[in-house]
Amino acid sequence: MESLDAATAFAALSQTTRLDLMRLLIAEGASGMPAGDISLRLGLPPSTLSFHLAALERAGLTQSTRHGRHIVHAVRLAGLRQLLAFLTETCCGGRPELCGDIARLLPPLPEEDQYMTPAFNVLFLCTHNAARSIMAEAILRQIGGTRFHAYSAGSNPNAAPNPEVIEKLHVFGHDTGSLHSKSWHEFTGPNAPRMDFVIALCDTLDDRTCPDFSKFAITAAWPLPDPAKFTGNATERATMLNELYASLRRRLEIFTALPFASLDRMAMKARLDEIAGNGIPARTGGR
Repeated sequence: MESLDAATAFAALSQTTRLDLMRLLIAEGASGMPAGDISLRLGLPPSTLSFHLAALERAGLTQSTRHGRHIVHAVRLAGLRQLLAFLTETCCGGRPELCGDIARLLPPLPEEDQYMTPAFNVLFLCTHNAARSIMAEAILRQIGGTRFHAYSAGSNPNAAPNPEVIEKLHVFGHDTGSLHSKSWHEFTGPNAPRMDFVIALCDTLDDRTCPDFSKFAITAAWPLPDPAKFTGNATERATMLNELYASLRRRLEIFTALPFASLDRMAMKARLDEIAGNGIPARTGGR
């Protein structure tokens, strides 16, 4: 870290509200907090909070990312560590044992949560778990190999997947024997697999709030049209399902090719949000 960068960081911290804000984010760890929750905890108006968060982020001490409709802010432990290292690198003439090795006061970087390493559990969500999420589960199972474990669920699941979707998956060579519609509550209990990624494939889930599958999960929204709402003839429906399949496969091929080992959580979230643009227009709507 250069002297100018350190001075900028210390200047950003030279205010009591920002110190309180940093202490709160440090307590939350890598998972961070939504801006609305921070505002309530600290009793700050949103405009004031935004001003202070922007100053801390410019100084490299915090980072923000979008999770659905919310902006989540988290401490940058790497930036904080660099600042402490700059401050203490000449401590006691290179003999840190004389001053208690101040650098050790900072907790270690959370290796499991800071950097993404395979294999990953990926949960796809849509309201009825009958079409889009079922299709995504089948595609990731096929192209993800041993690096990914694919699951799907819904907020209000149907009794069974859409027959047209199952038939389309058969045509494209997927094994559909284990695919079935199920509630997202199957993935919230103590014995459920811990999710690394939770990807919603519709705009809203019947206005229901997603459960907390895991504080470690990285979330994303890839809204795609709902086949249940399309009322064209058989040829038009087949074309729509082909486009939906191609869009999901394109997104998941990009996803599985990401350099997971070199991306921290915030960078990974940003990349997932970018992938949302690699689809087809939601001309039929979604839910």
